[in-house]
Amino acid sequence: MGDVMMMLGTNLIMLIGMMLVLWAISIPLKDVSFIDSFWAFGFILVAGLSFLLTPDGAAERRLLLLALTTIWGLRLGGYLFWRWRKEGPDKRYAAMFKHVKPEARHWHSFKFVFMLQAVLLWIVSLPVQLGQISTTPAALGPLALAGAALALIGIFFESVGDWQMAKFKADPESAGKVMDRGLWRYTRHPNYFGDACVWWGLYLIAAETQIGWAAILGPILLTALLVKWSGAALLERGLKRSRPDYEAYIARTSGFIPMPPKSGDPS
Repeated sequence: MGDVMMMLGTNLIMLIGMMLVLWAISIPLKDVSFIDSFWAFGFILVAGLSFLLTPDGAAERRLLLLALTTIWGLRLGGYLFWRWRKEGPDKRYAAMFKHVKPEARHWHSFKFVFMLQAVLLWIVSLPVQLGQISTTPAALGPLALAGAALALIGIFFESVGDWQMAKFKADPESAGKVMDRGLWRYTRHPNYFGDACVWWGLYLIAAETQIGWAAILGPILLTALLVKWSGAALLERGLKRSRPDYEAYIARTSGFIPMPPKSGDPS
């Protein structure tokens, strides 16, 4: 148990340090939007540090967790960084600071953006932390293989969904319209659904070990964040106001899990 607490504590200290640096960078920029990309990169750091701190863990499982987390984090973090550089400050963060006095904004962002995300990231990443500790089973079993398949499906959904949305936004004729083609025809949030699949998949890989099953709080928290808090719910409030056809899109399209559209789909 001492080794577990040491690894968890070391990872938390590393994340707090990373967020302190990013907070300091945000002050002259007067923008915190870049934190979304470093949220994804932070998981790679956690997975990598956990890998270094668990040399006695099962090699196959450690490598699989590190590889999948790295692929997911580089893809998502790179895309979000590109989007931030292209589109500028995120409107959601602007809304967060709307009623905060200018002199209090840096302290507000320190507490409710950077430090909060450090803690959330640490909890969500529990599967790639605890899953690397155990030495048994040494080989990957059916649960881990199913988890790897689920994670790859999630990466596919995220990647394709983000590519389709970027292509849609780049078309001048899409201004003011609702994206309801490709994966977006079957779920209003293929990127968030893919994100959830990745972390439930990583959890299944970890859950095959003696202690990894205890990491279930990670995917539960991430799914709640995506569906109820900072993800779909927050995004859709703005879209209902800015897109006249969005209510009709909601009526015919699944909110999260991909499903055939209901009657009324224009396709």
